[in-house]
Amino acid sequence: SKTAMLQNGLIMNLFEIYRDHLLATACALWPEAATDAITLEPPRDAAHGDMATNAAMVLAGQVKQNPRQIAEALAAKLRELPGVAAVSVAGPGFINLTLAPEIWRGVLPVILKDGITFGDSKLGARQKINVEYVSANPTGPMHVGHARGAVMGDALASLLAKAGYDVTREYYINDAGAQVEKVARSAYLRYREACGEAIGDIPEGLYPGEYMKRAGAAIRAVHGEALLRACEAEWLPLCREIALREMMAMIKEDLADLGIHHDIFTSEAALLKAGKIEQAIEILRGHDMIYRGVLEPPKGKMPADWEPREQLLLRSTAYGDDTDRAVLKSDGSYAYIAGDLALAADKLARGFDHQILVLGADHGGYVKRLQASVKALSGGKAACQVILCQLVHLFQNGAPFKMSKRAGTFITVRDVLEEVGKDILRFVMLMRKSDMVMEFDLEKVKEQSKDNPVFYVQYAHARCHSLLRLAEAQMPHAVPASAMADAAALAPLSHPAELALIKRLAAWPRAVDQAALACEPHRVIYYLQELAGEFHALWNAGSQESGLRFIRPEDAATTTARLALARAVALVLASGLTVCGVTPVKELRE
Repeated sequence: SKTAMLQNGLIMNLFEIYRDHLLATACALWPEAATDAITLEPPRDAAHGDMATNAAMVLAGQVKQNPRQIAEALAAKLRELPGVAAVSVAGPGFINLTLAPEIWRGVLPVILKDGITFGDSKLGARQKINVEYVSANPTGPMHVGHARGAVMGDALASLLAKAGYDVTREYYINDAGAQVEKVARSAYLRYREACGEAIGDIPEGLYPGEYMKRAGAAIRAVHGEALLRACEAEWLPLCREIALREMMAMIKEDLADLGIHHDIFTSEAALLKAGKIEQAIEILRGHDMIYRGVLEPPKGKMPADWEPREQLLLRSTAYGDDTDRAVLKSDGSYAYIAGDLALAADKLARGFDHQILVLGADHGGYVKRLQASVKALSGGKAACQVILCQLVHLFQNGAPFKMSKRAGTFITVRDVLEEVGKDILRFVMLMRKSDMVMEFDLEKVKEQSKDNPVFYVQYAHARCHSLLRLAEAQMPHAVPASAMADAAALAPLSHPAELALIKRLAAWPRAVDQAALACEPHRVIYYLQELAGEFHALWNAGSQESGLRFIRPEDAATTTARLALARAVALVLASGLTVCGVTPVKELRE
């Protein structure tokens, strides 16, 4: 049981353990009451205690009692719980709990034992989740806008996996349609150039970036100069195949350098060839979600060529969409949504009743139809969550960053990686909620100052390891002892600043669960900044008060305990940085 875990020092999530105690107490006093809405979380003001609950307000309406009376009854029982030092009732019925210091200190041996797996939870109960992210069209290298969605999706997948979900990371390759033809024609032009022709300016409508030279050279390497004499019907499919392969290879290279991987790459062309659209339509027929009809004219300005036409329609308004959607147009061609239906049905067939799509902000108009598609295909049983990533504005020393020469029209991920590296790019991309526009100054994020959050967190991790190296030289016996410190060895950690830092460490499992439930990996960055701040504050206090220094040659017991605390800080920082895909550094150099 969780109580036994607590008594044996095997503490995972203190908030979860004491909430279970709270719910059991409430159910014992009022068996008929529903307790799902009861929360136990850190109070806004730390002076009020360690944990606060809304239990009295939740129960009042159900049991027809005054919230204050309910709170007093609960408080009397909560005071009997193991490890509870004090319980108070405030205001209309808020209950505040304060735990004994030894309960908080009991978290440290668990962290030292678990390492960076501390914070792993069973919240997800191995539920299957498909997270689709990046899915950039294979028309060239990834641009900086793709980077935000790529990092967001990858960190979210790692966060959900840490929280106990069975996560599959997917990339959907849009390798069908007009854009692919444009890629093939652009690559053929560069092929002619690779064969020695002077091609002049790139015609409007084709991709002008120099990256297309790679595809042209690859075509020449395979076919020599034979395609110069071939007709379009012959060279177009050959160029399309090689160009798509080269564009995807370029994208995968950028993803690898970003530290991003996918478990599966799904081809739109392959889905179409396998008849997945037709299969999806049949599934929709089985749920009475498809019909022939005429859509209402578009709202606002009427297009000059609009006329009512009977089409095959998806009954998407049944699941919250603004209008039903055409699947098969009157001319017999498939509408854009047909490909989305094929992919959603394919994911459902693979067992993914929970699907997450990370898309750019320009896809905002597609959210309702995508969500309705998954509902319609599953008879309302499955869900699709769409996360939109807003724009990224790049600056360099306060001035807008110039566009890429190699891409011709946009800033590539490669440009940014060459400026700041993977770890800084990933950290910064996660510093804001995804629906907020981001400003990213390439010089400021490289500054080694406390005003730079990337440096501030990495410096805390490096400082912990620097401290252990220093202790190895001055008090070598204390270093191995700190790695195996038990409850008795940690008793010297009693200063309010030390306990505040331990409480922050103990909050990591809860932070993981809360961020996973909200699908918001930026919360991990916020937590890491707060933890780094607590650690730096304790370190700086030691420069003002010698008794708070981590290494005290005259006091081996205190030194051992504080080194154990530093180890725990390093491990939790590493755990959070790993979720974000950022490499924790042990040394910082200019």
